[in-house]
Amino acid sequence: MITSTNKEAYPNTLIVILGHDEGRSSFEEKEDVTRVTNDKGETIGFNFFNVDKLIDFDKLPNGPVKLSDDELEALNKKLAEVGFDDKLEYGKPTLVYGYVKTCEKHPDSDHLHVTTIEVGDGEEHQIVCGAPNIAQGQKVVVALPGTLMPNGAQIWPGKLRGVDSYGMICSARELGLPHAPQKRGIMVVPDSFEVGAEFEPTKCDELIASGEITL
Repeated sequence: MITSTNKEAYPNTLIVILGHDEGRSSFEEKEDVTRVTNDKGETIGFNFFNVDKLIDFDKLPNGPVKLSDDELEALNKKLAEVGFDDKLEYGKPTLVYGYVKTCEKHPDSDHLHVTTIEVGDGEEHQIVCGAPNIAQGQKVVVALPGTLMPNGAQIWPGKLRGVDSYGMICSARELGLPHAPQKRGIMVVPDSFEVGAEFEPTKCDELIASGEITL
């Protein structure tokens, strides 16, 4: 579940994304809530308008929002009140530390690599990466499908030069870290970081500033 605001374009609105829209979307409005469904009738999102009636909109950041338990409960109460049967739930973290288990050259590119990334609990995903410093054995930050990046980009499964890619291996700049190096390359984190644990931006930025993470 991705929750976010865009305070300039959509004032007093909370956007909730539950799935990837790959075709034509349909919209159903009930009072201050609009449900978005895909062409299979599956719910892929909600827009909550006049959301300051439910939660303190002024305190929400502009961009990705991490809902508190009370805020989530308020949104679910509103869904029930207007007549939607859906219930919003927290998902697993989608921006996590991963381990580069394999790294091979892309069959149709001289700069891309096809990697196998362990992301915890026995999960492995194939991710195509274009960073020049990607290598087997690294620990990295992985944006899995369902991630909303600091620049507003959403991460979903796709193909790069015909090869399936299930996420993105991130650079410090893509993660929006204040001390991010300005040269190209993914951020490699210390071996002590736990695979599958949720990305900690403040901790990583401090390590970059101290020189313990160099890219």
